[in-house]
Amino acid sequence: MNPTAVILFSAATLIASTTHSAEVELWRLNCGKIEVRDLSLFSDIYRHIGEKRTLTDSCYVIRHDQDYLLWDAGLPAGLLGAKPDPNAVLAPSLTTDIPAQLAELGLKPEQISRLGISHNHFDHVGQAEAFSQATLMISAADLAQFKADPLPFAVDPALIKPWLNGSSKIDPISGDRDVFGDGKVTILSTPGHTPGETSLLVRLAETGPVLLSGDVAHFEEQFEDGGVPAFNFDRAETLASMERLTGIAKALNATLVVQHDVNDITKLPAFPKSAR
Repeated sequence: MNPTAVILFSAATLIASTTHSAEVELWRLNCGKIEVRDLSLFSDIYRHIGEKRTLTDSCYVIRHDQDYLLWDAGLPAGLLGAKPDPNAVLAPSLTTDIPAQLAELGLKPEQISRLGISHNHFDHVGQAEAFSQATLMISAADLAQFKADPLPFAVDPALIKPWLNGSSKIDPISGDRDVFGDGKVTILSTPGHTPGETSLLVRLAETGPVLLSGDVAHFEEQFEDGGVPAFNFDRAETLASMERLTGIAKALNATLVVQHDVNDITKLPAFPKSAR
């Protein structure tokens, strides 16, 4: 190919890449709930003593043209239909699984090409194995904890066995990551809850930007009072990540969704409706 042809080809490629804007759509899934019998566990400033609350466990499907990302994989399928333990301080339960909800959308698990995990706790990787064909996108720091001895709080390597044994593909993340390369879906580094905790920024044409907080906070009050769970990896990093998310939300006029807050998740359409 002569130099002129190369220049014309490169220009055409650049024009094509800048004129096409991927269509992005987001669904909120029901991935379980957790009955908390002592909410003060989530506050190191002695707030919420004697309070109880039910936290939601939400997951999200993001369509980028014909490519699908699942953000978080909820509680383990083994909890399906089981009654919450009446004596447990944290009692998880699950009424439906992710594949069943995907079927309602006309999707099969194998259509999920990327599985993005906000962090390594069991209530966010519980059904990961149902998507072993997908590339697992998780922070390198959280991935390392699956091999720690002793294992950190709430980390269960069995839940991501296909990736740990090498039969499925892993994409370890450091810092922020533009998932599709066009700025529409970005994994954000927001450490503190775990060493590599992440959040997700999704830019929707009609709804506007949406921030999915992972476990940077578990309910809205934490952004206001600065209370941090005692079991978090790093308190200062948690507060810095809270500040980063609220700063992004203000700068972009984004909808900030605290994934465990029952009231917060209603900022997005109820399944099976989507946000566009």
